[in-house]
Amino acid sequence: MAVPLAFGVVGTVILLALGIWQVQRLAWKNEVIALIDARMAGTAGALPAAPTEADNEYARVHLSGTIEAGELHALTSRGGLGYRVVAPLVLDDGRRVLLDRGFVADTAKDAPRPIGRVEVEGTLHWPDETDRFTPDPNLERNIWFARDVAAMAAALDTEPVLVVASALSLPGTSPMPVVAAIPNNHLGYAVTWFGMAAAWAVMTLHLLWRIKRRTD
Repeated sequence: MAVPLAFGVVGTVILLALGIWQVQRLAWKNEVIALIDARMAGTAGALPAAPTEADNEYARVHLSGTIEAGELHALTSRGGLGYRVVAPLVLDDGRRVLLDRGFVADTAKDAPRPIGRVEVEGTLHWPDETDRFTPDPNLERNIWFARDVAAMAAALDTEPVLVVASALSLPGTSPMPVVAAIPNNHLGYAVTWFGMAAAWAVMTLHLLWRIKRRTD
């Protein structure tokens, strides 16, 4: 009986440990979501001196500046094929950042859009859209297959900072504000692991009972 008992105990402990790990992940994820909610509900302020993804993602900002020529087009969909228009924004203090002006339909990709003085309400964002399968941008046709902040900043000579507009004073695009859809399935995973641990323990006890009956 020693072998099945050991097998049952080890299996139950492993499954319980996985359940506890998911509970810990649940607490961590709840803290992350609460932080994001607080940032997105906060009052829009000035651009931080040195914004980072860890400290400032989802923070709301209110900016004044000038949109310059040289926009980039990131492929997306919004009820049909279209593009996010990412342009260089020169702030009043001279800093240059990326501005996601919003959506244009495929038919309006190369249509002229007004540039110049603008007021922007937006959100700082570092979108996680690239991986090893993402194609390189088609520079000839000005088509980017993801918003790569570092690469776009290099292309437009700006800081690696992206402001996604929720409202702006210049027309020509339809803003696509940031939506923080953070999945949080850890409670379900924890219940699953704990349920499996209970089932494993019950099956182990049943097996030990059958072995004992045969040996009596």
